[in-house]
Amino acid sequence: MSRPRNPRVKKTDSISIRFTALEKKLLCDRCEKEGYKNLSNFFRVKVMRHREVKKIEVSPEFTTLIKSLDFNLNKIGVNLNQVAKQLNTKKNNELTLADRHTLDRVQQELKKCFSSLQKYMDLIR
Repeated sequence: MSRPRNPRVKKTDSISIRFTALEKKLLCDRCEKEGYKNLSNFFRVKVMRHREVKKIEVSPEFTTLIKSLDFNLNKIGVNLNQVAKQLNTKKNNELTLADRHTLDRVQQELKKCFSSLQKYMDLIR
């Protein structure tokens, strides 16, 4: 005699999926390995698992900051490319004073960008 089932959770609908013999064997092995009684339970858990989705609403200030960071990071990239081009065109591969000044500015800008992002990351966590 089968055990009585709760009518609220009676499963009446089905979905049919075709697998090769090898795919079915691999699924059965995985099902057994993970401790599920049957493939139905295995699939139900894997497909219906609820994943937590975190919705983050951002302020107009944050949007402005991100646009500014994007612009500044692009400028930094351009400056680094200019320094790299200068280094690659010189025979002795030495940095000029102007190159060093540019790299110092780039480093300072990167620190500002990181600091701004870090402030907002702390708020999100």
